[in-house]
Amino acid sequence: MQQKIFISPSILSANFANLEKDIKLVEGAGADWIHVDVMDGHFVPNITIGVPVVKSIRKVTDLPLDVHLMIENPEKYIEPFATSGADILTFHYEAVDEDNIISIIDKIHSFGIKAGLSIKPKTEPEKILKYLDKLDLLLVMTVEPGFGGQKFMQDCALKIKTIKNHANDNLIIQVYGGINNTTGKICKDYGATSLVAGNYIYKSENIEQAIKSLR
Repeated sequence: MQQKIFISPSILSANFANLEKDIKLVEGAGADWIHVDVMDGHFVPNITIGVPVVKSIRKVTDLPLDVHLMIENPEKYIEPFATSGADILTFHYEAVDEDNIISIIDKIHSFGIKAGLSIKPKTEPEKILKYLDKLDLLLVMTVEPGFGGQKFMQDCALKIKTIKNHANDNLIIQVYGGINNTTGKICKDYGATSLVAGNYIYKSENIEQAIKSLR
């Protein structure tokens, strides 16, 4: 049986002046989740969405909110984002003290939501293998986090193979960065089960077809 691929459009590429409309657009076009990029201007250079926006988004869609914390000290913000409507909370390996990773995962799970861990392009997958059995999702970044529209790094996508070889069948392996129908196929062939795409979906002339092409 073919593995289900979860498509999570990134609203980083949506029209922030008309966010509800753009969320409804991808919801109607077959998206599985909504990917919400939270950036603090410290862990990454950009500043984007915070808790009030997540709370507002929760009111306009029934799709799971896939919240990606590209922030320092993510443990401080687990409760606010979880209680605002996040269904998945993903934090970065590089943003925390390694001794705290298990406790952060446990804290996310305590709110009854999925816990994800993300790695930047320069982080070797071997560093996070010991956490895979505790996680619901592992996000491989195939660009440097912080800005949309960057070029896909295929050498980073190769990490998917290593992760797949050590993961249980329930782990969702997500990929984000320069994803389109071509790079998405590469990632799926390596073992990815979730694709995040921003520009490819939102800048497409046919959003429904763009989402279908990623499956």
